[in-house]
Amino acid sequence: MSKQFYSKLSQNFIELLNDDEYYDVTIEVGKDPNVKIVRAHMNILCYRSPYLRRVLTSNKKSNNGGLSHIKLPNILPEIFQIVLKYIYGGNLSLNTQDTSNILKVLVAADELQLDELTDYLQTHLINNKSSWMEQRFELVHRTSFKSNNLLSLQKFCTEFMAKSPEKIFQSLDFASLPEKSLVSLLQRDDLQMKEIEIWEHVLRWGLARNSTLTSDPTTWTDHDFKTMKDTLRNCLPLIRFYSLSSKDFLEKVHPYKKLLKLELYEDLLKYYLDFKSKPKFYLPPRHGKLDSKIINLKIASLVSKWIDRVNDNCKCALNGLYLPYEFKLLLRGSRDGFTPNKFHSLCENKLGTVTFIKVKEQTDFRFNFLQNSSNNVLDRGEILGGYNPIIWETSKNWGETKDSFIFSLKNKNNLIKDEKISRVNQIDSALNYGKSYGPSFGKDLVIYGSSDNKDFDDNCCKLVYYEEKIRDTDDKFSIADYEVFQIIKL
Repeated sequence: MSKQFYSKLSQNFIELLNDDEYYDVTIEVGKDPNVKIVRAHMNILCYRSPYLRRVLTSNKKSNNGGLSHIKLPNILPEIFQIVLKYIYGGNLSLNTQDTSNILKVLVAADELQLDELTDYLQTHLINNKSSWMEQRFELVHRTSFKSNNLLSLQKFCTEFMAKSPEKIFQSLDFASLPEKSLVSLLQRDDLQMKEIEIWEHVLRWGLARNSTLTSDPTTWTDHDFKTMKDTLRNCLPLIRFYSLSSKDFLEKVHPYKKLLKLELYEDLLKYYLDFKSKPKFYLPPRHGKLDSKIINLKIASLVSKWIDRVNDNCKCALNGLYLPYEFKLLLRGSRDGFTPNKFHSLCENKLGTVTFIKVKEQTDFRFNFLQNSSNNVLDRGEILGGYNPIIWETSKNWGETKDSFIFSLKNKNNLIKDEKISRVNQIDSALNYGKSYGPSFGKDLVIYGSSDNKDFDDNCCKLVYYEEKIRDTDDKFSIADYEVFQIIKL
């Protein structure tokens, strides 16, 4: 049996750091006028920091065995003291430090190749200081991309840019964005911005790097196009040109055709002129992150096709996923509650919503008893839902629209089965706006609560105002969970 006395060991080494008698290294830290000479011990520094080992070894060979002296001008004296306590005693106290100082300690740890400390501080900042970093995004982003070792921080920055691209693309600093950062952003499927806007910003980024070029491509020479093409060589393959409208392609891509490979441009031209053509270099459209406990991207794609009346043979759905909308979560029953009041407070007056309801399937009590089940619920993956192209409101009894529909499907093991869609027949009774109702579609998909503040307890599907039944039974059903999304055109 062995026991490790780390606490006392750490204390002794911190005492050694503060002892002026046995040092053999002096370190000049900082720049004028904020410079400090720090005394330290070569053996400890060399074994704790690969960077300091390399510098001190080189210094030792050239100073003929005398006292070693090195300079660290990029690290502030007060920051180096924090790092030294980690090097000597494994001690790090962040509670009393400003977040800006923690970022500086991270930069110093990275320079000194203290990998353990570098990884810890990145995780600490991401988990505990994300709001601070978002507010000072330009500083954090610039810092993270100065080093190839700050990958976690780079990932945080890229995800923030994908989630809030307008804050980046519309900033004055966008033109100075490092190419590596821009490429990592363009690679993301969840970049929440219209593709034509992405293309325009990429062009603006390229122009900022070629100040002799005008913004009008009709004035460019062949040499100008080659220069711009070289600048954007890592960005052009990541643009989803097939996701643009014909008008945008004609007006905003065609003038820059010499930037594209000839084979790609001809394929794009064929794609936009011939409805039935199958593209050779197709990249799927981008999509926002789907915040759902009920559905996946395949279901979101299916419902999006129903909304836009797109069939599987349409060229815009050839890749199998059709995702022209952001699905913005407004309500989740398991998070927000299952009462009519909660539905109306979160979803009323929101234009264009889709509802997904996970049905709670009741099983035979005796079967559950024999199976030693802890509850009498069997998940068969049944999902019901509906699309409302207008708003929900309580000032009327009925909502009128010709474009609403209801649907049902089974989702088991990530496979969609038995999908049914039923479009509205009687448009003046397409939506049920009653105060005690949840997202209800005529009398064909009804979500009802006997009281505004009680959970929905009277839910059923019938055939009245829509074209087809979406369930085989008129029996009431219970809700395991439900979500309402507002759909926003990308």
